[in-house]
Amino acid sequence: MKKFLKHNFKRGLVVGKFYPPHKGHKYLIDTAKSQCDELTVILCWKRSETIPGTIRAEWLKRIHPDVYIKVVEDNKLDDDDSEGWAKFTLDVLGYVPDAVFTSESYGDPYASFMGSIHVLVDRDRTFVPISATIVRSNPLKYSVYLEPCVRSHFAWRISVVGAESTGTTTLARDLAKHYNTVWVPEYGRLYSEGKLMSSEANQWRTEEFEMIAKTQNTIEDSLAENSNGLVICDTDSFATAIWHERYMGQRSAKVEEIASSKDHDLYILTGDEIPFVQDGTRDGEGIRHKMHQTFIQRLKEAHKNFIIVEGSPEKRLQVAIQAIDQLAKDNEK
Repeated sequence: MKKFLKHNFKRGLVVGKFYPPHKGHKYLIDTAKSQCDELTVILCWKRSETIPGTIRAEWLKRIHPDVYIKVVEDNKLDDDDSEGWAKFTLDVLGYVPDAVFTSESYGDPYASFMGSIHVLVDRDRTFVPISATIVRSNPLKYSVYLEPCVRSHFAWRISVVGAESTGTTTLARDLAKHYNTVWVPEYGRLYSEGKLMSSEANQWRTEEFEMIAKTQNTIEDSLAENSNGLVICDTDSFATAIWHERYMGQRSAKVEEIASSKDHDLYILTGDEIPFVQDGTRDGEGIRHKMHQTFIQRLKEAHKNFIIVEGSPEKRLQVAIQAIDQLAKDNEK
């Protein structure tokens, strides 16, 4: 039996939009890396695209920590200008790569103009039957072809928010159980409980809220990587900004800026009509209704998609499920 011999190149190249990166891209890059001592991936992006090139580059770095990633803005050349792209690529690299790995027919002329060997990889999408265009058409449907960090970006995020002792955690857990997915705990509560025995338990600084908002976002993104495409959040950084206003007496542009980096598809605001339960840490019984109204005001001000749920835990859960299911139907149209 004839043994298949792989090429062994010193410096290789993969170029693409990776809009978004999927397992077909991973197969291409892994194949190229296995045949090269050094591999560079050039990511080309346009400002008109909905996912910035910087974000796509961060994904590629996480998926392929052993390759060099270069990000270039693609706003000067036509897609079919192989000679122009070859010259542009050489300017970016500063050298002639030994081999160019692609899954496309343009690879032959593109590599030839650079003086490189072209290695064609899975042009017919036999090993990984997917394309970025198909993924973009319905990211959740094709999430099986996405690495966790990319899948996290496309997950639907539902945030349950509300004043103290209004049942946010109960509802968040019940929703996660119903949809068999992850729920994101409230980091601010953990942090405040950690301060209880401190002499500064009731003293707060804006910097603490900034840290809480950033950490809440990080935890949310981490758990989203383990989701089934739906993430249930027991509060979020948007709510952290509201709590800053409550404790510091004024809004924080910095905390609100941190919160603005996260988009949520639906906010579920829990009503304040249920009895207040003191768990040893809460201090907002007297202003609970005012906080509830502040949540409504801020949600409207920010043009958030939100509903209010009231009544028994069962009724709240039912209304929330109906809203989430309707959201899914609307997104399928």
